[in-house]
Amino acid sequence: MMEKTDHARKLYKRMRLWELPDQYVAEPIDGSSGSCLVVKRDGSMTLVDEIPDCTTVRVPKIQTIYGVVGILKLLAGSYLLAITERENVGLYLGHPIYKVLSLKVFPCDRSPKSSRDEKKKMESEFSSLLKVAERTPGLYFSYHVNITLSAQRLNDLGVEATKIPLWRQAEPRFVWNNYMLELLIDNKLEAYILPIIQGTFQNFQAAIGKDIIDVTLIARRCTRRNGTRMWRRGADDDGYVANFVESEQIIQVKGYTASFVQVRGSIPFVWEQIVDLSYKPKFEIMKPEKAPHISERHFLDLRKKYGNVIAIDLVNTRGDEGRLSEKFATSMEKILNDDVRYLHFDFHKICGHVHFERLSILYEQIEDFLIKNRYHLLNEKREKVETQIGVVRTNCIDCLDRTNVTQSMIGRKMLEFQLQRLGLFDADENISTHWNLNDSFKILWANHGDDISIQYSGTPALKGDFVRVGRRTTRGMLKDGYNALMRYYLNNFVDGTKQDSIDLVQGHYIVSLTRDMSPKRKGGIANIAPFPVVVGVILMGIFFALLSLVRVRNDFWQLPLSIFWASLSLLITRYVKENGRAFCNRPRLHKPLD
Repeated sequence: MMEKTDHARKLYKRMRLWELPDQYVAEPIDGSSGSCLVVKRDGSMTLVDEIPDCTTVRVPKIQTIYGVVGILKLLAGSYLLAITERENVGLYLGHPIYKVLSLKVFPCDRSPKSSRDEKKKMESEFSSLLKVAERTPGLYFSYHVNITLSAQRLNDLGVEATKIPLWRQAEPRFVWNNYMLELLIDNKLEAYILPIIQGTFQNFQAAIGKDIIDVTLIARRCTRRNGTRMWRRGADDDGYVANFVESEQIIQVKGYTASFVQVRGSIPFVWEQIVDLSYKPKFEIMKPEKAPHISERHFLDLRKKYGNVIAIDLVNTRGDEGRLSEKFATSMEKILNDDVRYLHFDFHKICGHVHFERLSILYEQIEDFLIKNRYHLLNEKREKVETQIGVVRTNCIDCLDRTNVTQSMIGRKMLEFQLQRLGLFDADENISTHWNLNDSFKILWANHGDDISIQYSGTPALKGDFVRVGRRTTRGMLKDGYNALMRYYLNNFVDGTKQDSIDLVQGHYIVSLTRDMSPKRKGGIANIAPFPVVVGVILMGIFFALLSLVRVRNDFWQLPLSIFWASLSLLITRYVKENGRAFCNRPRLHKPLD
């Protein structure tokens, strides 16, 4: 009986997927003798002991998969999502961690011919969104250990947790495929329920004298308000914020394990930026009267999960950012106490674009909090020596670039503090004196920042050269300029569809025939030509205006022609400026679940 229970807890690592005419069959081939999972064309599931006989002459398609991501039920049928390629990227507390290299969507119903036209059209739209979902970056999983929990929370569960299936002990807000696993959970298919996180996993080893230190950095993105940069800002009414990420830095050396957790997240009240082709759309504060209540709910949740909190606000004090910062500070007034602190640090004013070493000013202001709230530490006997009882919450506008530079500084200081505690560093020794450790640590945090940035904005992080090499470089600034332009392009012309894809696979929208999936009708030029064509017409008008102006000396009649082309360009430019939103790729799934 005990052996059977152990078998039920085991996750299959390798399966053969049979594509039969009326069903899919996942057959374990990792040495297990477990039952096969059958997913029928209507989305129903069952377990069988043998592969069903094929009833057609056609040879069934067979391919290897490494995990079932879940089942997604849409209008004309269901979809099976599976991992078709993986990569072992390292160890988390001694257990292998895998990155999803290829995710594939398998339609369970391939022939919606009997469906009504509007149903088939909508299903086609959803299918195209699932193709976007197949390219989701930064997905990680483990067959043996719960990577949705920090080392401290995992240790607090105790030995008994090893007897519980991973999905039961997982933190739901960090399970990327939580919604898609519901049918598998309902059918009690324990051996196929694989929790997946979105984030990043980086690690390295370095020598400090005769000791080898193993450093790991793992990020977990919250799915409660997941999305793309311009389409998910601020917080919802429940206090869940956009781009909330838990970053955990773990070291293992001399038998000791130390862990330190930081979090980042958008400014916690309702605000947004409506893309309209301007480079930096205006910030709009929505429901200002609810801001204190929403912020209170957000920090109450942080207190419950992490203990004491210090919120570091890195945004500017002037302009639109200044309005957000002022509202943030005002909303925090009734929340502040011994357990919750707020600190504003104008990153751009103090550090500019090159003097990031001035973050030492910030560290001096938070050092007492870091010392008081400590970190998680286990000794050689796996006994708890220290407990982290508080967390640093950092934000800028995107919670990407300034935030990652700041978090890497805090992570560096904490690592030095831990190594001094464990006797590997003297009191006046730091990471910079060990070039191998120093270089690897910089790359660790630079890659961490790039991965999170790609998932939220579509490009690597800005200011990454400072994190990577310790200073601003000309190449780094040029790269930042390119990435800034790419963000502009993605925000306006790509991210709307990407946002719909995210909302679809994570169950944030009800799928029904009443949903309007047809593109919104655009007026004027936007209904005739896409934005690149309009820009081409404007540039052509400017070119002909200048060409005619040059010829005026020899032909006076070229002057009115030049005026005509210049006026045409100005009129179109003015129209585009006033109607920029019509050209943008906006999300079309517009009825979120309550």
